[in-house]
Amino acid sequence: MDWRSEDGMQEAWHEGQSFQLNDEERRVLFAALDSFRQYRRAAHYNVTHRRRQNFYALPTSQWQLLAAPPFNLLSSFNRVDDAVDANADIASEILKSSLEAFGLQDEPLDPAMSWKGAAKPSDMDKARSTIQQLYRDWSAEGAAERSKSFEPVLLNLVDLFPVEDKGTIKVLVPGSGLGRLVFEVCNLGFEVEGNEISYHQLMTSNWILNKVVADQHFNLYPFALTFSNHINREHQFQCVKIPDVHPGTELDLSSSGMPTHASQRMSMTAADFVVLYGDEKNHQKFDAVVTVFFLDTAPNVMRYIEVVHNCLKNGGYWINLGPLLWHFEETRGPPVERERPRQNSAEEEALARTRTAIERQAKVGINEPGSVELTNEEVLLLVERMGFKIQSHRLQEETGYTQDPESMLRSLYSVSHWVARKV
Repeated sequence: MDWRSEDGMQEAWHEGQSFQLNDEERRVLFAALDSFRQYRRAAHYNVTHRRRQNFYALPTSQWQLLAAPPFNLLSSFNRVDDAVDANADIASEILKSSLEAFGLQDEPLDPAMSWKGAAKPSDMDKARSTIQQLYRDWSAEGAAERSKSFEPVLLNLVDLFPVEDKGTIKVLVPGSGLGRLVFEVCNLGFEVEGNEISYHQLMTSNWILNKVVADQHFNLYPFALTFSNHINREHQFQCVKIPDVHPGTELDLSSSGMPTHASQRMSMTAADFVVLYGDEKNHQKFDAVVTVFFLDTAPNVMRYIEVVHNCLKNGGYWINLGPLLWHFEETRGPPVERERPRQNSAEEEALARTRTAIERQAKVGINEPGSVELTNEEVLLLVERMGFKIQSHRLQEETGYTQDPESMLRSLYSVSHWVARKV
């Protein structure tokens, strides 16, 4: 499905419209839509309603003490409710634009297209974290954090491709999230294609890139919904304006004097990276692949390496920056072994060949069985063993990911930054 906004920017979703999805894909899509719908009610209930109940369960003398100055906790709960409503306004806008993009109705006549009530608690968590991530990717206050991740790879691109017409250079950004890195690469003049598998992220990036009418248009309270590790209440209630820039306006300005406008150089695919870019249609298509905080999302990193090798042109560059917080370390396990009749060796070989053929045809991507977790040193060795030459590598200064800079608890990563050339 192609989206084009009034600003002329376009996103291409290669997976097609919702009615073309299989049952599982439709379930995931509907759950994401419903999670944004339920954001307001769920946040009010889980963050303030339950907290008020616990507060009033305290001995009367204690809750009265905390309700009075200088603590004013009941007033703080009211401020959280206001913050929830501001964030929920963003969720409602994301939902509205997504229903429009997928051609879905708020109250569909076809029961098969009824999406309300589909969200599970895990979907609600994703909606909440996605809205919080707007702080990192699309606020002025998040610039310091994202610059540590984005600026090094953007400088790599400029240095590696010192051509006058950068629109002739095709760049792929897997795991493009909320679209900020895709936007920045396009803003430099490159032709860029983002790829994302999460509907929560895709819906939000579509909204911010194509639907928001001006910069500084929405209030976001990124840290108001948690009560731990705050130095004071004002830090908890920090409000930021999003987006810090209006994407359409910025890309119009950067397109001035360019042979091609940004609308012709920027696209987004909604698909499993391994499935889409491992096929023949994308063989040797890109001059560069940029992965930021993406490599450790692989259950089997060798599959990612194979796919990057497939879609890169000979002599193309892979620019990587990120930690190795292997996302599937605690969730993957071997398949359950079931008793079955013993085959002779010929039957076993035939069965193995059949299974291999089925696996190739199934294109299960990130859901294929097996997982492995490697060290940074092992990843670099593996990249070179699988068709690349490491051009540069360094462990970069510590950086966070959607971190509250005033929090009493911060998680920081020493990220691995390297450039490899396909040989």
